This record gives sequence, structure tokens and C-alpha cells, in this order.
Amino acid sequence: MSISTRLIQFTDCHLFGNPDGLLRGIATLPSLRATVAAAMRASGGWDATLLTGDLVQDDPTGYAHIRDVFGDFGHPVHCIPGNHDDPLALRRELSVPPFRVGGHAHFDDWLVVMLDSCVPGFANGALSTCELERLDHLLAGRSREHALVCLHHHPVRMGSRWLDQVGLENASQLWDVLGAHDCVRGVLWGHVHQAFDGWRGPVQLMGTPSTCAQFKPNIDGFAIDPRPPAYRKLDLCDDGSIRTAVEWVRTEPEALHAQTG
Repeated sequence: MSISTRLIQFTDCHLFGNPDGLLRGIATLPSLRATVAAAMRASGGWDATLLTGDLVQDDPTGYAHIRDVFGDFGHPVHCIPGNHDDPLALRRELSVPPFRVGGHAHFDDWLVVMLDSCVPGFANGALSTCELERLDHLLAGRSREHALVCLHHHPVRMGSRWLDQVGLENASQLWDVLGAHDCVRGVLWGHVHQAFDGWRGPVQLMGTPSTCAQFKPNIDGFAIDPRPPAYRKLDLCDDGSIRTAVEWVRTEPEALHAQTG
């Protein structure tokens, strides 16, 4: 077994046009910058970046910061929208290299599919018939290529009543498509602002915390978890396995808050 491709996932950045914009007490842009810097120190470099939704907090002017933070990476930056994104503005503002909105990509023995689960105006998500058909077509005949499928909304229950009300509404349809193809090795998502690692049969399941504020897991009602920002690293191996870990960023709290005066 050897590593074929290394990916880094950042998710739920919740940026504002105002660089000092706060979400639940966290200055989201400094928090993102600290998270990216930590990934660069730890990893040295990687083959592609995955940005899995809620890049901004209902403020399309925040996409300028995405361009600023990730625009000089020198490798592809794959993006999909979340429920706080404006899909048309995201595509318009991130329509230049190295950014790629949606679609799919090939990395050696791997196919990475980016799915759009955003339903404008709603916190929960759904995959359109077009997206499901696209996924089915991409996976067909890939018996010698491994597949990683990425989306924003969680397609499995997270054990939190409030959070599971805003997941992927048609998850069963997604699993029907995935179950028809034995090349699928992993499903990756954001949205949940907490870490999740598990399995559904042979498919590895991965949910990733935010680059800013986190949600407390396994409770019925909404609550903030004081855990720090995080990102996920994924090593896609040539035997079809995924070696992955969530990396929590140990940054001084005051560095993540807007400075005033």
C-alpha cells in the first residue's frame, strides 16, 4: 500500500465581506487563516484542496477572501456550496483557476466527485435528479478506479435531533446509487461542525469540523462546542483505503477574535 494522493478538506468557513466579521464569537477570517497555516506547517503540501460548503455566511462579498486565502496554492481547489452560500455568486466569484466548482476530478487511481446538495433558502439539503444521475454515470464502469464522494449535507444520522432535521433529505436515494457501484470507498461532508468517522458497509464515512465554531455532538438541542477550528487530511491509497485524521488547530483564542479600537 502506498499513498496515491493527499487531499486537505476545509469546510464551513462562514466568511463575511468584513474581515472582522464574527460568527458565534469567532472572527471567521482569522480563524480560517490560522487553520490553513496549521495545515501547511503540518503537511508541507498536498495535491488538492476540498472546500465543502458554507464558505460564506450569507454574504457573497466574503468570496473575495476565499480567493485571497486559496488563490495562490498552485493546485486545484474544489468547491461546492452549502446552505449559507449563494450558488450563483459562488460560481461567479470562483470561476477562475485554481478554483473548480462542482464537477469531478481524477487523481491517479482515484475519482473524486463533488456533489451539490444545496437547496437555496433551506438549511437542509437534497440532491437533484440531475446530480444523482451524474453521480451514477460517473461511477459506472469504474471497477479499477476508487471513488470518493463529497457533499455538504450529512447523509447519515448524527445522533443530534436538531442537526438531523437539517441533513440530506433524500439520503436513501444517494445510498441507492452508491450501493450499485462497488468502486465507492468513502463519503465526505461538512455542515455538521463536528468530527464524525464511521462506516456503512465497505464505505468509509467522514464528517469534518468547521474552520471556526463547532457544534456540541450527541445532544437533542443546539449548543456550541468550545473545541477549536479543525481541518481533515485524507491520504488516498492505491489499494483503495483512505487514511484520514481530523486535525484540531491549537490557536490562542484571542487570535481568533476581531481586534477593535
